[in-house]
Amino acid sequence: MYAVIIAGGIGKRFWPRSRRERPKQLLNIVSEQSMLKLTYERLRQICDEKKIYVIAGPSLKEPILRDLTELPEKNVIIEPSGKDTAPAIGLATTIILDRDPNAVIGIFPSDHFISDINAFKHSVQSGYQFAKDHVALVTFGITPNRPATGYGYIQMEKSVAPVDEDVYKVKTFAEKPLLRTAIRFLESGEFLWNSGMFIWKGSSIINAIKLFLPELHDSLQEIAKAIGTPNYDSILKNQWATLRGISIDYGVMEKAKNVYVVAGNFDWSDVGSWDAVYDLMPKDENENVLIGDITAIESSGCYVYSRKNMIATIGVKDLIVIQSKDSILIVHRNESEKVKDLVDLLDREKRSEHL
Repeated sequence: MYAVIIAGGIGKRFWPRSRRERPKQLLNIVSEQSMLKLTYERLRQICDEKKIYVIAGPSLKEPILRDLTELPEKNVIIEPSGKDTAPAIGLATTIILDRDPNAVIGIFPSDHFISDINAFKHSVQSGYQFAKDHVALVTFGITPNRPATGYGYIQMEKSVAPVDEDVYKVKTFAEKPLLRTAIRFLESGEFLWNSGMFIWKGSSIINAIKLFLPELHDSLQEIAKAIGTPNYDSILKNQWATLRGISIDYGVMEKAKNVYVVAGNFDWSDVGSWDAVYDLMPKDENENVLIGDITAIESSGCYVYSRKNMIATIGVKDLIVIQSKDSILIVHRNESEKVKDLVDLLDREKRSEHL
């Protein structure tokens, strides 16, 4: 099995720690290792490390190689700019197929947290075996333990037996629901959280891209012809400029008929906000997470981080406080997903020194 780590995001929700030159996936947010390193080490337990690839933008190549010292330089695939997951997956697949036309490829985000490695390995093995034996697009769903509204959902065909161990035909995909809908999803027993992880034969996903995203397929064919030639970089740049950004979910998975899901039972978080980090971290007797030189008086339910200045809180509750470089963020935990909107505002105001 080959594994591709998608590492091109900029982690807007993790400002002010996440910056353009050092985004979320390169930060040690939930452990002493970066999110990318945690993902890489997890995958090393499943497949040959020579078959692990990372795809990201050009500015992240050197930081990635410094973080993943065992990763061969040729296994860092450069996308000229962020175009969402479909072009990134298409490019990585095209390059791997040039090296191994029979490749079975797993796709994994660089910034998820999974602690039950054995259960994760079991699910990946189930997905690999099914994808190897079938013309199928396989995704991984997580058995929900609460009616979460921050995740997309996958509905399984549970009216029939699983087609293989833990593998079900996908009935439909659902966007992030309202709470009452999420409760209904949970009660039905038919829905899984959409993890954003996939596995398939390289030929299977390329054929699906040809069917549903023909313009992308045409560009990938031109790029494929240039692999290993002096013209590769210029052709990649020119073809990439013509592509529209689109996710693999919207562009392919929601339209294809040969989609299956592995029902995973491992604990998982997409670590999508500072509030999600708070949930994952050990807490003191006042339910605070305090990292750095922090003094908290009559404060509870807070996540406070500073590696530079002392921060003191008095009589506050359920706050996120982050000091990093030249900026300080203060936000209520329930509003932490809106940090992305703040970053977008700073970008519009051309406050690039803070990005």
